[in-house]
Amino acid sequence: MTHPNNPNSTYIFFELANTTYAISSSIVQQMEMIDQITPVPKTQPFVEGVVFSRGQVIPVLNLRVKLGLPKIAYNCSTRLIVIHIHQRTVGLIVDTAREFVRVPPETIQPPPEECLGLSSRYLCGIATLGERVILLLNVDPLLNGSEPIEPLTVP
Repeated sequence: MTHPNNPNSTYIFFELANTTYAISSSIVQQMEMIDQITPVPKTQPFVEGVVFSRGQVIPVLNLRVKLGLPKIAYNCSTRLIVIHIHQRTVGLIVDTAREFVRVPPETIQPPPEECLGLSSRYLCGIATLGERVILLLNVDPLLNGSEPIEPLTVP
């Protein structure tokens, strides 16, 4: 993952439950509308199934469910972000995704220790751009954990 303090860091911004998240654009292969997802029986609740895209069978994770948020029906804004990291290609379902943004390193701070639930291992930083607060996700532990994580709460 691109280090958040790299001056050339660009991110794909997406939303889940009215919160803006970002992942490094360096791992994003493509973004597309949700099409046919083939369910796979007896998988984790956040695994929606698989899709066939650009000649590949790609597992699809519902990022809402993985982050402990309520699942919602797909709509015309729902997007599949296909990422490739550590020899793995995975699709992430998000509510919306439409921004490709360079984030200046001086706008990024480490996650606060007071955040509970969505622990700092899932966040590599929090950026502020004007009035916007963007949670920069660390994708590695999200893909490696088998259980949904608790939603972000602050005491």
